[in-house]
Amino acid sequence: MKKLIIVLSLLSPLFGFSQQIAKTYDLLLGGYTPAGQDKGISVYRFDSETGKVSLLSQVAGSLNPDFLALSNDNKFVYACNVGVKTSVEGEVSAFKFDKATGKLTLINKVAGGGNNPVHISIDKDGKNVLVSYYSSGSVTVLPVNKDGSIGAVSQTIQYAGSGPHKNQKGPHVHMTKFSDDGKTVFVADLGTDRILIYNYDNTRAQPLTPADPAVELMSPADGPRHIEFSPDKKFLYVIQELSANVRVYKYDKGKLAFVQTINMMPEGYDKNGGADLHVSPDGNFLYASVRGDADKVVLYAVNKQNGRLTYIDKYDVSKAPRGFTVDPTGNFLISAGQDGNTIDFFKIDKATGKLSLTDTKISLAQVTCLKWVAVD
Repeated sequence: MKKLIIVLSLLSPLFGFSQQIAKTYDLLLGGYTPAGQDKGISVYRFDSETGKVSLLSQVAGSLNPDFLALSNDNKFVYACNVGVKTSVEGEVSAFKFDKATGKLTLINKVAGGGNNPVHISIDKDGKNVLVSYYSSGSVTVLPVNKDGSIGAVSQTIQYAGSGPHKNQKGPHVHMTKFSDDGKTVFVADLGTDRILIYNYDNTRAQPLTPADPAVELMSPADGPRHIEFSPDKKFLYVIQELSANVRVYKYDKGKLAFVQTINMMPEGYDKNGGADLHVSPDGNFLYASVRGDADKVVLYAVNKQNGRLTYIDKYDVSKAPRGFTVDPTGNFLISAGQDGNTIDFFKIDKATGKLSLTDTKISLAQVTCLKWVAVD
């Protein structure tokens, strides 16, 4: 028996037997800072077994960091900051992150090159950040230096066009999403009902070039907002803000094949509040949030063979769930009510995907983004 244990311990790194999921995480929260305050990023220590949290730090000088991105090594955190003077001008901030203490230290802040940034992402090699701008309808690329600081804009892509909805008078870029291999970037343009597709090469000064095909059209007045891959990367899901539905695509090496559209709300619902979506770590369930006057998180079962979604249930959450997250262990769903100023913690039944509200809450104003860092 002793020999068997020794053999397994030697083989485990090769076959993944020793891989363990961390139990403790830092939960980073970004959003809009209330008037007279500048502590826009908060860091909480989270126990994935109990669902309990404790505050570690809040960062002064981080005004309106409405979306966050972390480097792959978790040493740096990047934020897109909505301007204060005009409410639409944008900056990008770089922070050094101390995983032991949860402390963030500002490295630098630069002009982002667009108006009203709503999303930031970083490539897998940590070479560039991509920023999405709602008001200017553009995407900018900013290089990351070896010390984690951000350089000046190296590429700008400006979109044009409009859609039939009253909120589609011009382009409104809402997200950039990298493929798992880092070679493809998808851009969600809410204003023109399109997903733009790019080849990505971070050895080039201007790393984004149109793919072939370069565009995936949504239905008129859909308003594509956020994009999520299934854990096995075989399927891609797009939540539509304006029509409050989710579109499903089969994904293969940068190519999309349409599978399904499923409504989040009853037919005729016109509050246009589709916001965020996430797949459970085991790939069995998809959760999607809707705002308007609904304020729900909707639960779907995922067919892993074809990616199709089946409605299961919906849950009341704090007002305006613009952002939510599922913890990396799949034990809890945490929903931030941007206007309810409350973050709700739900226990997930892993067999059914269903949620039950816990007594853990965070009272914090205007949170829009939630990110995880494993501690152990």
